[in-house]
This record gives sequence, C-alpha cells and structure tokens, in this order.
Amino acid sequence: MAAPNIDPEAFRRFEKAAHDRVSARYNDFFAPVTSQVIEPLLEAARVGGGTRLLDVASGPGFVARRAVELGAAPVIGVDLSPKMVALALRLHPGLDFREADAEALPFANGSFDAVLSNFGIGHFPRPEHAVAELTRVLAPGGMLALSWWDLPSRARVNGIFFDAVNEVGTPPPSGVPVGPPPFRFSADKEFAALLRSPGLKQVEVRTVGFTHRLPDTEGWWNGGLGSLARASASIHGQPAEVQRRIREVFDRLAAEYAVPGGFDVPVSAKIASGRKPHA
Repeated sequence: MAAPNIDPEAFRRFEKAAHDRVSARYNDFFAPVTSQVIEPLLEAARVGGGTRLLDVASGPGFVARRAVELGAAPVIGVDLSPKMVALALRLHPGLDFREADAEALPFANGSFDAVLSNFGIGHFPRPEHAVAELTRVLAPGGMLALSWWDLPSRARVNGIFFDAVNEVGTPPPSGVPVGPPPFRFSADKEFAALLRSPGLKQVEVRTVGFTHRLPDTEGWWNGGLGSLARASASIHGQPAEVQRRIREVFDRLAAEYAVPGGFDVPVSAKIASGRKPHA
C-alpha cells in the first residue's frame, strides 16, 4: 500500500519544516487531543518503574513527562523538528529531548526497554525502515508501541480537513511532496503487519475512542491549520478561491457535531504494540 514515487529526503525535509512551522500552535490546539492517547500507549508498552524509555517524534514532550511520572528512567525524547525539541525543553525543564531522525537513531542496539511514538509513524517517509530502527534500539523482551489515527470518518478533529479537501477535489499544491498514504495504518491488518515486519511478536492492535469538545468552528479551522502538517500545507498552498470553497465544505461538515456551547467531535485512534523476542 506504499505510495509510489516517494522521495524520502524531500518528504523528510517537508515534515521537518512543517513541524517547525506548526510548533507554536500545536501545543494549544492539538496536544490536548493527542494527550488522550498517552495513558493507553504507555500501558501497551508496559511502562513502569525503571523502564528505559525512548519517545520518538516526541513533539511537545507529554509522553516522556508522563513516563517519568510513572518512574521510567532514563527517559529520552527525540524529534526531527528543532522547534518541537525547543518547545518540549521549555515545557518540561530537566527532561532529556534531542534532535534525531526516526530512521537513524543515535543509540546503541538494545538501549531501551520500551520505545514509543505517539502519532509519529505516519510522518516517517519509510515506515518499515523506521520500525526496523526502533526495533534495533529495543532490548530483547522490550516493547514497541505506536499510535496513529483511525479513518477520517472516525477521527474528525483532523479527518474533517482531509474530507473537505477531497470533496473540493483540488490536486495537492506543488510544495507538498508525495508521502506515505496518511491513513494506511488506520487498518488493523496493515498496522499489525508493520510491527511484525522486523520480527516483533505478541503483536496487538486496539482502538481508542473519545470525544473532544471544541468551542467554535473558527477555533477549529485556525487551530487545525496551525497544527496539522500535511493537511494545512495542502490548504495553505491553494489559491484564495479554492481555500474559500474548502472552508465552506469544512463548515458544513463541522455542523454535524454542533451541541449547545460548542462542538463535540469524535476522535478515534489505533494503538499497535509488540514485543522484541529474546535471541
């Protein structure tokens, strides 16, 4: 299911620049959504006292902070975006965050008891390469746990942007390189196969669902465009008239979730986990 003609370096540069761009708004709008998956992600990785943990694509650093609160040590967070790393260091003084590429981690084989990535896997240009690298730094018997979005019809905080763009039917702007299919790992079978590819065992995929309250469509629209990497670039890169049409569709789709005082927006995510076998 991999998208054809992906230039990994072009997509990696795009993701790095995009997350540098959205880092200022991400913590305000999107982190409250992704943080809802932290607890089940840590549970899937069996994180507890003394767990040596690596958080990949750590963003604003809330996974790492919660792991420290649970007694994990040492805990290291890595992210491709320098501005995301700076944000995490500012929000969590004293924690260890570093710049690193998920496909080329600067750690020795078997350095960690648990490796996690909360909504990172779809941002890596070559997911199989990334999972192989995450498995390399995992100790025998250690746990890998990844989260990703369910289908846009179920993950509406961000899915509504993709649906609006698709309904308008405009092609991606030239500044957005071809990347992996964004909802490939919404399918349990695909997500499980990804974790089995480097030889992980006891692979499981579960669904986590919840409702997120947003006050109005203006905040939803601006928050999404200020936080989402591919979706925001795909909209910002369009002519003004096309952006207006996308916004009209967005408002119509959003109206389905209106309740007194705001919008109750359904969110659904997948968590895949597996254990590295002993040699």
